[in-house]
Amino acid sequence: MIKRRNRSKQIDDLELRLENEAAQLREQARLLPPGSLREETLRKARQCEIGAHMSEWLRSPGLQPPR
Repeated sequence: MIKRRNRSKQIDDLELRLENEAAQLREQARLLPPGSLREETLRKARQCEIGAHMSEWLRSPGLQPPR
């Protein structure tokens, strides 16, 4: 039996998806009581934001290849 991959076309840019995920995680963290679960949720939100910024930076036209 051959497994078939679920192929879906992404509608939004990666940066937008990461920013939306970060916003959702921050909202979840706001509702959680102080503790390790809240800190973990905030850490994931920061990782999403950093990933979005890195992706924007890598796609920027000012980025030059090494010489």
